[in-house]
Amino acid sequence: MSNQSVNPVMHTYGRFPITLVEGKGSYVWDDEGEKYLDYSSGIATCNLGHVPEVVEKAVQEQLSKLWHCSNLYHIPTQERLAEALTKNSCGDQVFFCNSGAEANEAAIKIAKKYGHDVLGQEAPTIITFNNSFHGRTMATLSATGQKKIQDGFAPLTPGFDYLPFNDYQALEKLKEKKPVAVLLELVQGEGGVIPADLTWVKQLEAICKEHDILLMIDEIQTGIGRTGKLFAYQHYGIEPDVISIAKGLGSGFPIGAIIAKEYVANVFSPGTHGSTFGGNPIVTTAGLATINHLTQTNVLEEANEIAEYLWAKLEQLVSDKQEIKSVRGKGLLIGLETEGKAIDYVNKAREEHQLLIIVAGPQIVRILPPLTTTKEEVDEFIGKINKIFQ
Repeated sequence: MSNQSVNPVMHTYGRFPITLVEGKGSYVWDDEGEKYLDYSSGIATCNLGHVPEVVEKAVQEQLSKLWHCSNLYHIPTQERLAEALTKNSCGDQVFFCNSGAEANEAAIKIAKKYGHDVLGQEAPTIITFNNSFHGRTMATLSATGQKKIQDGFAPLTPGFDYLPFNDYQALEKLKEKKPVAVLLELVQGEGGVIPADLTWVKQLEAICKEHDILLMIDEIQTGIGRTGKLFAYQHYGIEPDVISIAKGLGSGFPIGAIIAKEYVANVFSPGTHGSTFGGNPIVTTAGLATINHLTQTNVLEEANEIAEYLWAKLEQLVSDKQEIKSVRGKGLLIGLETEGKAIDYVNKAREEHQLLIIVAGPQIVRILPPLTTTKEEVDEFIGKINKIFQ
């Protein structure tokens, strides 16, 4: 018989002591009616803000038609979303799943299949980078370059090797290791909001092309407009072979995907990979409405203007506030390096100033406004930050 005094939800999250029940735009409300400015965006998921009307309307219409359809049959919204993603990226074909971890799992599987089928490798390896984060499934935590994520889960999934991030000597080691693929975040989100150096990335791509190494970009957190372009790789002038996405794609509905070049996608055939719920009519409707809004309106242009305005305010705070050591990131994926413990500032923001921000390391406060946030909301945010930091 179960112990009814025990919380039936497993204790896998360090939850903050509030219960959110409603959201709209840049704001959320708790079950006591308290209003919060949400500059965490569900960890870069609600990129169009909470309950954006364009997505809400599309999903409501789909709810009265069809909720689930097996991938044994054609799904019109899935095919239209795949078309929109390939039209707006360098990829050719899309596989849909349910989360970022599953997207990276699919990237790992397609790389290993490519190694076996195309390159004739018996034991293909994938290079990732120190301080990276690629998910919490067994394969993706094994790919993650952080020991704290891997502790307690040995033996890890084999087939991964790790190199220093933004390190030019690591590029020479990459040639020696001859992996099937490289899996890379262009801004290490969970690892401290650290952008990849442009020249380093260009050299990495050149090595991958020269040595027939797949270049796979993890855009789970950086994608869907978060850095100021639809995909972060577009800042770097490169063309990945595989792109993994999730988070902001569904505006809060659980969806993930990989976008691959045709010559990579061809190694997946019926039976090699699949997902019961991946790309179902509800989530692909949400994804299609999200992508169409981002690519057919001036949302990204306005988000870049807001980002420039916010960065100027934050850089001034670095000069004014002893407790803020630096600001880094790209677009509206921002990290503040702090003098004290980041969690203390996050707690103070929530408890005393009704502001939701999160951590990205012991001394990194992560700021993730919706792409739709306004100058007035930025001013409100800066006013709160002024009171949080000395």
